[in-house]
Amino acid sequence: MNRKEIIDMSDPDCPVRNVLARICDKWSVLVMLVLKDAEVMRFNEIQKSIPDISQKMLTVTLRTLEEDGFVKRKIYAEVPPKVEYSLTERAQSLLPLIGSLVGWAKENMDSIIRDRKASVRCHQ
Repeated sequence: MNRKEIIDMSDPDCPVRNVLARICDKWSVLVMLVLKDAEVMRFNEIQKSIPDISQKMLTVTLRTLEEDGFVKRKIYAEVPPKVEYSLTERAQSLLPLIGSLVGWAKENMDSIIRDRKASVRCHQ
C-alpha cells in the first residue's frame, strides 16, 4: 500500500479512510503515546521506549507522522547532528481520542482474548 496516497474509489474524499490508513499502522499510535509523555525526545530515546521497533520502521513512522503534521522534527546544527522530535498541536488534539481507545482496549482485553480462544476451539 502506498502510504502517501490512500484513495477510497467509492468515496475519494473520505477523511476517515485517509487518516486511519496513516495513523492506524502498527507503530504510529505507539510513537505518539511515547512522545506525549515528553516535551521532546531524540530518536534513540524513542527507540528505547519501543524496544521491538526497528530503526528503519521508526524512521518511516516518524517521517509519515511528520508529513501529516503530527510530529515536529527539529534539527540542530551540531556535530554530531542533534535531532529532536515532539508532538504538534494536531497530535495533541488527537491524544484524548487515543486515550479513549487505550482505555476501551484495557477494559475489553480479557473478554476479547477469551473470545479469540473460544473461536479457535470452535474451528478446530
